[in-house]
Amino acid sequence: MKLLCIYYEKKHKNKKEFFLLKSCPISIHRIDSNLVRLIAFQVCILGLAYFLTNNIYFIVIILLDFSVRSLKIKKLSLFNLIGSSIISFFKIKPKMCDEAPKRFALNFGLIILTVIILTAYFQYQYMTIILVAALLICAFLEAAFDYCVGCKIHYFIQYAYYRLK
Repeated sequence: MKLLCIYYEKKHKNKKEFFLLKSCPISIHRIDSNLVRLIAFQVCILGLAYFLTNNIYFIVIILLDFSVRSLKIKKLSLFNLIGSSIISFFKIKPKMCDEAPKRFALNFGLIILTVIILTAYFQYQYMTIILVAALLICAFLEAAFDYCVGCKIHYFIQYAYYRLK
């Protein structure tokens, strides 16, 4: 059974008001927020390695991992395996959150990484640096503060879509 409830509609004096529910997912799937934060930390490390060495292979590794996770093949994801190992080693209790916004953020990151690879290939260095810096900021916010920028964009798109409907 899928939860299709995205918003509540409240009618008051012939006026409609929409309230977006952050806890009402498009799907019923949940994901461990601690694992997501550990993966974001690994993205930060490889992004910083790119800045220090200017070696595009670090970005390619991130792109491949994002691609594997986007296809829902978690067993092949190096970041997922490392994060899961850390969680099981330290016996960290899972903190579950909705998967749909995180999946949107993952796919959004995949698009940004593809653009980073293309800008690096065509030697647009400044654009590459700006995009990698934006990716690093988003990954750092997720890893350090559990603040998902892609999730906020996801909620905003949902709100705008159902507000205009």
